[in-house]
Amino acid sequence: MISVVLIWGINFSVIKLALNSFAPLAFNALRFSLATAVMLAVMRWRREHLGVPRRDLVLLIVLGLAGHTGYQVLFINGLARSTPANTALIMATAPLFVALYGQVLGIERISRVAWGGICLSFLGILLVIGGGAKGIEIGKESSLGDLLILGAAMLWAAYTTGSKPLLVRHSPVKVTTVSMLAGTLPLVLISMPQLASQDWQAVSPGGWAAVLYSALFSVAVGYVAWYTSVQRVGNARTAVYSNATPIVAILVGWLVLGDRLSLLQILGVAVVLLGIMLTRRGRAR
Repeated sequence: MISVVLIWGINFSVIKLALNSFAPLAFNALRFSLATAVMLAVMRWRREHLGVPRRDLVLLIVLGLAGHTGYQVLFINGLARSTPANTALIMATAPLFVALYGQVLGIERISRVAWGGICLSFLGILLVIGGGAKGIEIGKESSLGDLLILGAAMLWAAYTTGSKPLLVRHSPVKVTTVSMLAGTLPLVLISMPQLASQDWQAVSPGGWAAVLYSALFSVAVGYVAWYTSVQRVGNARTAVYSNATPIVAILVGWLVLGDRLSLLQILGVAVVLLGIMLTRRGRAR
């Protein structure tokens, strides 16, 4: 999960670079198509087949529509209407939804210590985002975008929670590949207007490099590693690591773009890390 946090934290700047050359949905459709092709090649190399029982296939299709179609559409359109600060803050609520879904469905019991760690890491995110130069912006102009991002966070939490029973019977690679097949096809169909109007000759070499990084590392490697963590340590402990992703994104911006960190943001980083440690220690037996 530390590797996932690093990959996804860097990917924030990578996507920013790519969107200078690509329309948002065109970029998403392209990187997910490439990532799906890579995962199919990995399945063939591992000599795994795509076949799953009908009861699992239905759930995998639902997961694909939630985690690859719905989530990506809501996230990209929400970010376009809101601010990066609001987006990072709202997406940080995903671990809370994961814990809530797991508790309600009886998939995973969360101890009081783990709940405390989850809430503490969320408090750290408040400090990280609120301690920035622009802080948190709330207003009518960003309200629609904020609601879309909240929906994205809820879908990502459902995607994470729903995978747990499947990972008892299937490998993370198979769950990732089949769910990506189910989700990428509708994503490409939704993105057809932007794909058709995309100026492909205007795409810079950096833009193509961004597609490769985002497809191979952020999607293919990141999703398999995420599912592997869910399989081994559970939904809540996996999801709480995502709270560290905005921290990596801020640090990358500081190193590459020269953005300065405030003392409040540094304190927030420490609080997030403490929350992750508590969540790991508080895993229910």
